[in-house]
Amino acid sequence: MEQNRAAVKEFSHARARRAGMAAFVGTAIEWYDFYIYATAAALVFGPLFFPEADRMVGVAAAFATYAVGFAVRPLGGIIFGHIGDKFGRRPSLVITLLVMGVSTALVGLLPTYASIGVWAPALLIVLRALQGLAVGGEWGGAVLMAVEHAPEKHKTFYGGFAQLGNPAGALMATLMFSALTSRGDDFLMNGGWRIPFLLSFVLILVGFWVRNRVEESPVFEAKVEGAVQALPLKTAIVKNWKPILLGIGLLPLSTGGYQLTTTFATAYGTDPSVGLDETLVLNALALAALVELVATLGVAWLGDRWGRKRVMFIGLLGSMILVIPQFLVMSTGPEWLLFVAFCAMRLMMTATYAPMATIMSQLFPPQARYTSISLSNGIAAAFWGGLSPLAATLLYAATGSIWPVLAVFLGMGTLSIFCLYFAPQHRDEEPYSETADAAPATTNETIEA
Repeated sequence: MEQNRAAVKEFSHARARRAGMAAFVGTAIEWYDFYIYATAAALVFGPLFFPEADRMVGVAAAFATYAVGFAVRPLGGIIFGHIGDKFGRRPSLVITLLVMGVSTALVGLLPTYASIGVWAPALLIVLRALQGLAVGGEWGGAVLMAVEHAPEKHKTFYGGFAQLGNPAGALMATLMFSALTSRGDDFLMNGGWRIPFLLSFVLILVGFWVRNRVEESPVFEAKVEGAVQALPLKTAIVKNWKPILLGIGLLPLSTGGYQLTTTFATAYGTDPSVGLDETLVLNALALAALVELVATLGVAWLGDRWGRKRVMFIGLLGSMILVIPQFLVMSTGPEWLLFVAFCAMRLMMTATYAPMATIMSQLFPPQARYTSISLSNGIAAAFWGGLSPLAATLLYAATGSIWPVLAVFLGMGTLSIFCLYFAPQHRDEEPYSETADAAPATTNETIEA
């Protein structure tokens, strides 16, 4: 009997590892696609697609197209959440990967404003919207595949695999543009910026192969044996509206704050008033992304030991403390301190992000869970993540000061802490038993932080 239990335990961890790795590979590719757009928006899209504006207005216009990808994420959550709740997590994730990869690669083939005029930014917006639709359904499904395969006591750790995709994608995107900018502005502006986008054609083949091999979520399979709701969106809105709202309020710092300390920081640091070299800022961001990549699973492991909500609280508070020195050191130097500030800030942001996959997953019972988490995350990302770089750029352009931007960051952190305190955590029973592979029915038992 003891050997039987040990074999079942090892089997459950093996499937959880496969699901976690599939979540990591897929999200890394999708976030790479997402972040190369963000970096290009900060560095080159202004003059290439909005050349008639001055620099900061052009950057703001580029960030507005960047925000479009966030604005449509709730719709992507509804579309792919419906597929994921009715037909399975795996088919939804394969589709999102293909949509994301193709739309990103096509950005690399776009003619610029100099070639086709206003059609260039129009087409850029369309492709950015397709990116947003894909990401709107991607994150929730990848997170659920990782968390729902995991044993209860290890959910935060395995959920961290899905969160690894963000720093991995950011690192790949930042290193790519760092290498390109090192060859000079002429190379970057005269076609070099297209290379990271065209590389997506290769990456989607890798991601498709990995995603298509992973098993379906055992929690979804158990739900199918019961009753599948006819309209997941209706179930989500009627039964899960409170945790959906809590999830929206939980994420401003993890989404919008992250964008302020990365995407907006790139535009701010390279503005002539600050005067930092583009390659320097990108290298600092690359090192910070590496720190996050290395730290994510360790922080997620701590979430299972100390409590996932407690770890996220530490990250929120630490981020609010460190954001001021990060931006101040960008304008005062020295350069080596810039690397320290970026890495320290990213480590705190990791603590807000690594346990978030499991916290958000366990906000909801299994019924309509894919739709609920995607809708909550999509709305939060659209509002906080999509508007933050644009709002920060406009605030900075209007005031000439970074302090209003920092005040916004601190306000978002305060809201995150408030909603974290009230966020419920539903418990899924073990996804594997000695007699079956599927998960038993879930309960509404909550887990204290």
